[in-house]
Amino acid sequence: MDIDPGDLLLFARIVETGSFSQAAERTGMPKSTVSRRLSLLEARLGERLLQRTTRRLVLTEFGTSLLEHARKVAEETAAAGALAQHRQGAPNGLLKVSMPADFANEAMGSLLPAFMAKYPAISLQFDLSPRRVDLVAEGFDLAVRMGELPDDATLAARPVVLSTWSLYASPSYTVLRGLPSHPDELFRHDLLGLSRTASGMALWRLLRGKAQWEREVPVRMTGNSPELLARLAAAGAGIASCTDRYAAPLVAAGALVKVLPEWAFPAVTGYAVFPGRRLMPAKTRAFLDMLEAHYEKR
Repeated sequence: MDIDPGDLLLFARIVETGSFSQAAERTGMPKSTVSRRLSLLEARLGERLLQRTTRRLVLTEFGTSLLEHARKVAEETAAAGALAQHRQGAPNGLLKVSMPADFANEAMGSLLPAFMAKYPAISLQFDLSPRRVDLVAEGFDLAVRMGELPDDATLAARPVVLSTWSLYASPSYTVLRGLPSHPDELFRHDLLGLSRTASGMALWRLLRGKAQWEREVPVRMTGNSPELLARLAAAGAGIASCTDRYAAPLVAAGALVKVLPEWAFPAVTGYAVFPGRRLMPAKTRAFLDMLEAHYEKR
């Protein structure tokens, strides 16, 4: 016989409080719902659990026997709540995280030492491969993913960083090949980008205020690392589409200059993605709070 543990817990609450009204107040349910659920439980069991009188509720013999099991359900529920409360108060356990290697190299080196010092009971496992992990099936607590997210009812997401993208080249490349004055002139240059379309070209969309330029352009090289593209551009390999964050130190060092500075790619949102359960483990919340606080300051 399949019995809902929630009904046993409700039965224990009715006996504990001594009335349907107080049990309803304790559980946050309407009194009519409490009474109906007990009646359905009795119907399923085939016997009465309580004799109702105008003044009080009296346990039947069967109800007395079942009460022991119902109280165990209540005790286990209370223990689970206490465990959850403790974990929310003291983050601990193994935290499995997936994120792009470039993102980890840019942000985690400064963040993780402070995080590990603050939460000594949390151990960390990072997956920095370019593959998109299955968070639920592979037991990951959180992943950082860039760009649009597919619909997935098992996951929840929260935006943590906005990444801006521009075009960059080295001063030596611009001396040798010149600087384009309009996106149409990009076709005469060696281009470095993240991906190709099925045609072998890369679809680039550039914005300047309300103006938009969108074309498929030939790319000399593609790679899934914005940091690598920035370094290749700094070495004179061509004009690269890369994030302003990765390019900034190379620009400051004089190794890169911005190409078509009035034009930029659409900004890309980076999301923290996690299993869509109602209660987030304390270890995951602590890590997510760290990410959000870090990027809010930027």
